[in-house]
Amino acid sequence: MGKIIDLHEKEIATFIESLRPDDPDIRKQIDFGYDYANHTIELYSIRPAWNDPQVFRKEPFAKIRYIQSRRIWKLFWMRASLKWNAYEPFPDSPRLQDLLLTIKEDSYGCFFG
Repeated sequence: MGKIIDLHEKEIATFIESLRPDDPDIRKQIDFGYDYANHTIELYSIRPAWNDPQVFRKEPFAKIRYIQSRRIWKLFWMRASLKWNAYEPFPDSPRLQDLLLTIKEDSYGCFFG
């Protein structure tokens, strides 16, 4: 039996691909990725370490969690304290796409600065 296709993961992968720079040389300086497990999505930038350009670091900037009991997605952003906080300006949503659009728009500068 083949791998089960998760439509949410396809949506996330498409979103991340839309953030990635087209130029491969720029991707060596800044790129984007995600982890998706147990109903939780973590989005991060990928950058070389300041003191060793051969080492790449993941810097998380958004987390989305599916609350199965309520059938909603909840959005979080990372503060300078490196703690996740609920993204209050936008309500929880039953549609993942709504939260991805909120991240991309970044109206309050919480995700991309």
